Amino acid sequence: MHKWRKYNGALVPDIPPHVEIDAIGIENKIKKENVFFARWTTDFDCKMETEFWHVICDEKLDISDYSRNTRSKIRRGLKSCDARKITKEILISKGYDSYAAAFSKYNTHLIPKTLNQFQEEINSYNNSWDFWGIYHKDYLIGYSQNKVVDDYCDYSTIKFHPEYLKLYPSYVLFYTMNNYYLNEKCFRYVNDGARSISHETNIQEYLIDKFRFRKAFCKLKVIYSPRIRVLLILIFPFRFFIKLMKFSPFQKINILIRQEEIRRSYEG
Repeated sequence: MHKWRKYNGALVPDIPPHVEIDAIGIENKIKKENVFFARWTTDFDCKMETEFWHVICDEKLDISDYSRNTRSKIRRGLKSCDARKITKEILISKGYDSYAAAFSKYNTHLIPKTLNQFQEEINSYNNSWDFWGIYHKDYLIGYSQNKVVDDYCDYSTIKFHPEYLKLYPSYVLFYTMNNYYLNEKCFRYVNDGARSISHETNIQEYLIDKFRFRKAFCKLKVIYSPRIRVLLILIFPFRFFIKLMKFSPFQKINILIRQEEIRRSYEG
């Protein structure tokens, strides 16, 4: 069976989405790891529009291929920002300010990591990860943690310090990383991740609009632990009423319901 990793109380594949998943024995692994469910996708980049997708870029692009507005912001950003690969140790020592500041602006039920949790998580990453920093002068104002597998790169976690967004650091970082992985390294594609269910995000529409990313449609598969399966059986018939309850602890329940709605959308 393929390797899985824990993520926010679930099991997710530790392989690129275009690789077919072997989920044999996943029920036992859910029990062993004491997680709520295992989630993966199939039919990556299928021709039909589905309710789930990854946002990818698989084009080699020069700066001249972007819109006039995007080119202008890339060039303006490059005058005050610099994006480059950094070591894990630099991110551990300098990255938490950007992480905490970015997280404070999120509309999410998730709880931010403490400094120790942030540092321990990054320190646990092996040499299959690339780390990028975006600098204004000598201050780290953002970063990206990228999982690299063969000719595939997952832009796993990206944070920008909100006080420096007027300097266009996102334009510089995405332009520089795309150029590195797609143009210089000739990777198959880069992936900014799957459709977000847990919190609101504008980053994927931004990448589609500004950097010619696109939706690679696929199908969402989920296997639940016995207790979560029973919970869904009980609450799913009342999902329309539960969705009206926006306060905690119903936020997590509504995320679970939305995930199940997407999963069921492929059934006849």
